[in-house]
Amino acid sequence: MRKKSILWTLAALLVFSVVLAGCSGGSEKADGGSEGGGKKELKVWLMGDETDETLIKQYEEKNPGVKVSVQSIPWGSAHDKLLTAVASKSGPDVVQMGTTWIPEFAQAGALLDLTPYLEQYPNLKPENYFDGAVQTMSYDDKVVGIPWYVETRVLFYRTDILGEVGYPEGPKTWDEMKDAGQKLAARGNGNYAITIDAKDMNYLSMFAWQNGSAMIDENRKPHFNEPEFMGAMEYLKSFYDTGMTPLASDLDLFAAFKDGQFPMFISGPWMIQGVKDKAPEIEGKWATTTLPAKENNASFLGGANMSVFSSTKNADEAVKFISFMSEQESQLTNYDVSKNLPAIKSAWEDKRFEDPIFATFGKQLENARPVPFIKEWDAVSQEAIGAFERITVGGADIKTEMDQLNAKATEILSK
Repeated sequence: MRKKSILWTLAALLVFSVVLAGCSGGSEKADGGSEGGGKKELKVWLMGDETDETLIKQYEEKNPGVKVSVQSIPWGSAHDKLLTAVASKSGPDVVQMGTTWIPEFAQAGALLDLTPYLEQYPNLKPENYFDGAVQTMSYDDKVVGIPWYVETRVLFYRTDILGEVGYPEGPKTWDEMKDAGQKLAARGNGNYAITIDAKDMNYLSMFAWQNGSAMIDENRKPHFNEPEFMGAMEYLKSFYDTGMTPLASDLDLFAAFKDGQFPMFISGPWMIQGVKDKAPEIEGKWATTTLPAKENNASFLGGANMSVFSSTKNADEAVKFISFMSEQESQLTNYDVSKNLPAIKSAWEDKRFEDPIFATFGKQLENARPVPFIKEWDAVSQEAIGAFERITVGGADIKTEMDQLNAKATEILSK
């Protein structure tokens, strides 16, 4: 899982922060039994180091017969712990899942099919969520996860500096982005246009989607050596070739954004507060906008879902808990405490998101999608990142590298 996403998720889990202290006093029942006093225990695993009792207390107040026991699991050890839980059938009732892990655990039969509960809990139905989030809900025609929070990537830009080159509202197309980039790089003296996170496959995926590439289709066939994906690679490579992006840089992004060395960068909502805190001098001189478009302006959709472990003996209570967490007020409370972006569309109508800097994310979420929903994606993406580095830094031929990447992806997907 990408480092920045992990850091944001760890910070984002503030929505549960004192629960360990509040809930760890009671013993966890391996059989899903009752706590002392006759209360039913609901075991919940959340990924991160800190949790907050706000929503947990609210749920317990509304459901006095239930004691919610939360275990916080660091992201670094979460995958192995989940695998152990699957093998031993001793997992939690409710588990927070990074969306890229869902195919693996769903294929292993570890996640309960929630489809039968959708009529009873209509706020869990797919139509409540952004289209990209809906793609993370189902595996093998079964609903196995409910979006808990989402994140996506948008363009951060200096309105004053982009205004000087003719784009005060930011570039809207690939051609405009390149035109702006060339003019910005022409300033010289260590000034560039944009930083490109070449080690993040989510970044590469966005440009591939925008150029019409499926990367891997529904039949598990890779398309990396076809014009759409190669065109995205060529476009990104041109930023390195013409000095719009440095081949390597140790510049601090916040400082470089403040000083105008990088007047543009693409990133997620976790960067907003960072810019405000570390570059207060440019308040009112920067903004966010949706990504520039080619065939479309698709962005990456990340975040986390809540699932029910198939070994649970408290399925009804587990789904009821997830339903509570998916209510609009719960989603807004989560945002207030942690700045996790709501997964349900209706929450974005709230006045909290009238600030244009945040509103951009709601607009971009309308055209954001997850990476291919296959358990082999991490392995494939590492191969793609290596190829991109060889192309940009090493000067390797794009077609040769993409033929090799496609062959490697085919091998990985055929195992």
